[in-house]
Order: sequence, then structure tokens, then C-alpha cells
Amino acid sequence: MPYHFNVAKIIHIQDRDSTTQGVGIRRQAGAGPPPVAAQGCASLEPYRNGKKGEGMAITDWPATERPREKLAQRGPEALTDAELLAIFLRTGVPGRSAVDLAAELLDRFGGLRAMLGADQDTFCDAPGLGAAKYLQLQAVTEMTRRFLAETLTREAVIESASAARDYLTARLRDREREVFAALFLDTRHRVLAFEELFTGTIDGATVHARELVRRALHHNAAAVIVAHNHPSGVAEPSAADADLTRRLVSALELVEVRLLDHFVIGDGAVVSLAQRGQL
Repeated sequence: MPYHFNVAKIIHIQDRDSTTQGVGIRRQAGAGPPPVAAQGCASLEPYRNGKKGEGMAITDWPATERPREKLAQRGPEALTDAELLAIFLRTGVPGRSAVDLAAELLDRFGGLRAMLGADQDTFCDAPGLGAAKYLQLQAVTEMTRRFLAETLTREAVIESASAARDYLTARLRDREREVFAALFLDTRHRVLAFEELFTGTIDGATVHARELVRRALHHNAAAVIVAHNHPSGVAEPSAADADLTRRLVSALELVEVRLLDHFVIGDGAVVSLAQRGQL
């Protein structure tokens, strides 16, 4: 079963009222819809037919549309990226609720993945963010990697190839240089070790078959899954990738180790050479 990156399943759900900051009149518990703004005060979009309005405090939204309640009742899959991010942010900024702020941040960065992959200076330059939030997100990302790694150590990879693919993707997809890595497996195809063997430039890495063989023997591996990323973002294997795969198969066969797959990882796409019949 594939494992997908899901912030809502990992981060700690913090104080319930902390996502409610925004322009609006806060109500007391049990109060009805917010009153119309008094004369001389800044006007607010009224609460119309039980619908949420732009600029309203999240506490004034219908309960079924508030991110935390929606998460509890319907699960994380039901939330939008902005709603998931709002739960993490906890608070908005003056004039915008946490959900409004989250939507603006996603638009600013170009999506959730780009925001998670931003460097600290770029991240902290965005309104409503700072060093503390950056470090929290780094911790979430690392926990996700470790969760996937732990899953692989407990499951037979041959029966959950998608888990191996997702783990390798999480490790290699956002690297700025080409990296060649390997998962070493035992006779039951459980993971013995993960190693990054070669690092190259933005458009290539030199891979030595003998080094892969040496590491396979070191781990007493019975099988290997290899992967490398394409920093260009294009996952389509090159002719050199296909040739390398054939050389690795031949080299590993000499020591009775099977190459189960070779993944080429791009931006949002992963190609399996085994599925293409190139092993």
C-alpha cells in the first residue's frame, strides 16, 4: 500500500482555538451570528445563510467547514492543502484567517511541495512565517522520511513496491544534483540498508557497477533496488540509464544478487525500468 506525505497525520494538533485569528467580531460561546458592525466601525461581510465569508474568523464558520472539525469528522483526505496548512500555522494575521493566509502562501510558493522545499531565508521572508515554523516543517518532513524508512524495514518490499518507490522519491526527488542510491534487501526482500552511492552534477552522475557489487556483498544482500533522480524534473530514462541498468544486472548476477528495479525519479513522476521490461 503506498504511503503518501500527509502533514495532518504527523503534526501534533494544537490548541483548538489557535486557527481563529482574523478580522471579525469574536462571539461568546453559544452566541448567534456576529452582529452587524456598529456605525463608524470597519464593516464586515455578514454571516449569510450559514456560509463562511472572506475575512471572517474561523470560529464564525459552520462547524462542518472549520479545518479542525472537518479533519476530526471526515479525515485528512477531505481537507484541501490550504486547510491542512492552516492547522499547522495555527493562527492567521490581522485581516486574514489561518486558511486565508495558508491559501496566499501556497499561491506565493507555487504549492505545498515548493513551500516545504524552500530554503530558510525564502521561507521566513513570507508573511506569517518565521524560523520556528521553518524548523517545525523540517521536523515534519524528516519524520515523514523516517516513517517511510521504518515501513520498509518491516514489510517485504517485493510485495509493496509502491512503498519502496515512495521512500526513494522522498529521499531523492528534491536534490539539486543527481544522486544514485540503492536499497539492499535480504532473501525475503526486506530492507537491510539504504545508501547513497554516487553524487554527480545537475545533469549526470558517474556510477561504478563494481562499487554497487561491493556494497551488496558487504550487506550480504540477495537483491537490490536502485534509483537516481533527474534534477531537470523529467523522469524519462535516457539511453545511458538503460545501458547502465543492463550493466548493473550483469555485474550483480556474477555474485548471485538480483536487481529488482531501477527507478528514475523526476518532478512529480517516477519511472520503473522493471515495469518497462528493461531489466
